[in-house]
Amino acid sequence: MADHNGTHTVHTPDSLFQAYGSGKRNFSGVNLANEKLDSADLKGADFSYADFSDSDLSGANLRGVDFSYAVLQGTNLADADLQGTILIGADLREAVLTKANLRNAVYDPQETKFPQGFDLAGTEMRSDHAVESQTS
Repeated sequence: MADHNGTHTVHTPDSLFQAYGSGKRNFSGVNLANEKLDSADLKGADFSYADFSDSDLSGANLRGVDFSYAVLQGTNLADADLQGTILIGADLREAVLTKANLRNAVYDPQETKFPQGFDLAGTEMRSDHAVESQTS
């Protein structure tokens, strides 16, 4: 059941931090484009279908976050901890991923959009197709 009082009232970083601090984790579909969220601790949150385009999430703790189909185009994720995040269908074009920890992050080779020239080698990311074939 959707939280009708949670995600619809999150329009600013302050309202996000307040909701997160009170224990809410479902922020699916929020629009926080062009916001400054650097060094935020948002581990375990659901940001599927959210819009963080051109935002600053540098140095943020985003472990285990669900970014499925989220718009992260142009987002600064430098030095962010993205370990174990779900990036299936996420749009990361033009995102800054310098020194981001992407270990065990899951992506879809056909649907996840990475910055031009992004090299998956050495990131320790996992294809969702590899996960499916291991469980079959």
